[in-house]
Amino acid sequence: MQRLAFLIWPILSGIIAAVALLIYLPDMFTPQTNTVQIHEADNRSGTAQGPYSYADAVDQAASSVVNIYTRTVIPNNNAPLYNDPNIQKHYNKNSNKERIQSSLGSGVILSPEGYIATNNHVISGADSIVVALKDGREATAKVVGNDPDTDLAVLKIDLPDLPSITISSSANLRVGDVALAIGNPFGVGQTVTMGIISATGRNQLGLNTYEDFIQTDAAINPGNSGGALINAAGNLIGINTAIFSRSGGSQGIGFAIPSDQAKQVMQDLIEHGRVVRGWVGVEAQEITPELAESFGLKDTKGLIIAGIFRDGPAHTAGLLPGDILLEIGGKKIINSYNSMYSVARLPPGTVLPVKVWRNGEVLQLEITVAERPSATEVSTEPENSDGQN
Repeated sequence: MQRLAFLIWPILSGIIAAVALLIYLPDMFTPQTNTVQIHEADNRSGTAQGPYSYADAVDQAASSVVNIYTRTVIPNNNAPLYNDPNIQKHYNKNSNKERIQSSLGSGVILSPEGYIATNNHVISGADSIVVALKDGREATAKVVGNDPDTDLAVLKIDLPDLPSITISSSANLRVGDVALAIGNPFGVGQTVTMGIISATGRNQLGLNTYEDFIQTDAAINPGNSGGALINAAGNLIGINTAIFSRSGGSQGIGFAIPSDQAKQVMQDLIEHGRVVRGWVGVEAQEITPELAESFGLKDTKGLIIAGIFRDGPAHTAGLLPGDILLEIGGKKIINSYNSMYSVARLPPGTVLPVKVWRNGEVLQLEITVAERPSATEVSTEPENSDGQN
């Protein structure tokens, strides 16, 4: 035993050290693994984010959505030969008469005074327009004004106790919000479809001059044009206007004009008889990588001034052809369309600061925005060029 006594203390010391390591440093004895963080949802919360029924929202808005019926007289376009009495003896006498073409659409009562917003393409060229309310009343409508650049029109009817929709700002929309479309698809009567906001700010679709569409997958079909797109509270967020379709029916991609834009166009048409838009009088094109390199620019975020309207706002401010616009109103250029649209939304008289690249130098200029002239006024100006901003 005496021979083994000298081994006892080292063994006990080792055991005590091992126990201490197991207690205070357990990770030293566990196998190394890769850690993956997974965030799991709490099933006890968030199970009822929205209402189980949107009937209250529909009840609030549906009475303000109207059916629109138009009649257009199509003149006889037969060749003069068919007007000869001898020729007419051998043909149906009615073949030379005018034809009546009917179409349908939808609209939204925006004020109790009887102002109705709809699409311009719904009433364009119509000789008579009849508006049918959900409560069964009908009235002949007159056109207050129209704006082909946004495909909006304003009608007026004279009936007592008209319901009007509540408008919600479209600036607050988020992708994923619930959206309900109300209209008269295929003439079957007022119909409600549901979906979500699929995207906002859709443009350059080639539908209108000024595009800022709400995209939704709520079913929109022929006859829905001019109808209401509402949110889950029953407030107007857009005017249904177009669909993307290969078959003519809904394929889950519909477009609506934002309520903010519709409201502004309606107010302008009522107050001025036209839509008042800002204008600076330039023709601009986007910069390609080749142009950026030749001008010594670091990127293609800018617009090159290809032409300037003589005595227009840009000309008066000192802009020259060949200048490159880098910023408008303190915001960097994204593309030509966004720049044109942002200028168009400015009221005439607004002083607009711009940053310009000229001959290797950055200049700060100020343009006083004017009202965009009509197409007739633009075309009669000899120094004008196409694509004015």
